[in-house]
Amino acid sequence: MHTMTRPAVLILLGPPGAGKGTQARMLQERFGLVQLSTGDLLRAAVAAGTEAGLAAKAVMAAGGLVSDEIVLAILKDRLSEPDTAQGVILDGFPRTTVQAQALDGLLSQSGQRINAAISLEVDDAEMVTRVAGRYTCGTCGEGYHDLYKMPAVAGTCDKCGGMSMTRRADDNAATVGQRLAAYHAQTAPLIAYYEEQGTLQRIDAMGGIGQIAEGLSAIVQKAIA
Repeated sequence: MHTMTRPAVLILLGPPGAGKGTQARMLQERFGLVQLSTGDLLRAAVAAGTEAGLAAKAVMAAGGLVSDEIVLAILKDRLSEPDTAQGVILDGFPRTTVQAQALDGLLSQSGQRINAAISLEVDDAEMVTRVAGRYTCGTCGEGYHDLYKMPAVAGTCDKCGGMSMTRRADDNAATVGQRLAAYHAQTAPLIAYYEEQGTLQRIDAMGGIGQIAEGLSAIVQKAIA
């Protein structure tokens, strides 16, 4: 019997500021994978007016939280679209072991499974320094950092010459510390779950972007082979 190759399903886990978004974009380009973040999925389903999208819209309009069932239904629809043939990177889902189990159940219906859950491992103290030092040019969006990437002329963007620099209100040491603690508390059970399943891969996310990308690519290459 001819078995169709199923899209690979990868999960990217990592705290705020670990560079998940950047790395996911690079993996998309390199392997033809599609990055699926829960927020984007919900917005697209609502805009498309799918059955699950309409259910999500009603819940959000009432100010409620979209249930796991609805998110999974939207994800199922999305996984059947042709552009996901190479595979997908899930970002922001699952967030709990209950969601992880439900996702396993959904995938098994079509003979799929999680190929790898990749955890970007960080040093919290260093992350606080990284995130708390970030700022951007208000004109063109170019990113800078107090320690790692200063503009050639203080207060002036190298790229566009703009002179309005902005910082995110929640990019301060106290808030970043709290966000990291919340992330670890929430994600620890999920990491244990995938470790038990034998699909967890850990990667040191404290190196440079290129270095992390190489490590991730090696894991993904293996997972989708």
